[in-house]
Amino acid sequence: MVEFALPANSKVQPGKSHKAPAGAKRVKTFKIYRYDPDSGQNPRLDSFEIDLDDCGPMVLDALLKIKDEIDSTLTLRRSCREGICGSCAMNIDGTNTLACLKPIADIKGDVKVFPLPHMSVVKDLVPDLSLAYAQLASIKPWIQRQSPLPPDRETLQSIEDRAKLDGLWECILCFCCQTSCPSYWWNSDRYLGPAVLLQAARWIHDSRDEMTGERLDALEDPFKLYRCHTIMNCTSTCPKGLNPARAIGSIKEKLAERTF
Repeated sequence: MVEFALPANSKVQPGKSHKAPAGAKRVKTFKIYRYDPDSGQNPRLDSFEIDLDDCGPMVLDALLKIKDEIDSTLTLRRSCREGICGSCAMNIDGTNTLACLKPIADIKGDVKVFPLPHMSVVKDLVPDLSLAYAQLASIKPWIQRQSPLPPDRETLQSIEDRAKLDGLWECILCFCCQTSCPSYWWNSDRYLGPAVLLQAARWIHDSRDEMTGERLDALEDPFKLYRCHTIMNCTSTCPKGLNPARAIGSIKEKLAERTF
């Protein structure tokens, strides 16, 4: 398990405690980070005892049960519940992952749930992703061309060129890797981070894109790209099994090839 630091506002105090219904036989305690910046109060950890015989198997099921049946003020993001949208990314049991894909049975002891680390907290388990999305926009994540598109057909790729995108296009932008990276914690104002750089690699390696040189020029910067020190937290924590560190290395290789 990869351990990560808590959010910056992590002077966490004990909070409320909610007991399981009488007669519950399989009880699991969920300790959930609660913080409302507008309240002026310090963050706290609320404890909820959940009857696992009356709950779905995933951590997200327990969080929704708490919100629906115990405390409607609990705030979190979620959407697809299938590991596709990335909305329910959070720090569970010390690891950044998706709540919809994390089985409760895999966690020994109490389940500790925090927002993604080293991000400002909007409320409870919802981090402020404004900076990450602005950085994503900066790499222009769409096909750019100088020649006109074919008028009567799609822009085709060979099977070999299409295979170069495997391991890149599957990213769901949950930002689990981004917020697990110590280099991003220290330099998030200038370092683009593993999620954004993996997206950059996806377009750099796309044979249909005609702005590879310009994309590489934009990344050839001491901070945007080269703050990556191959710590590998990004690869360890990716819930989709991708390898952002390898993608970043492929960008560095492309830049090195241009100097010879």
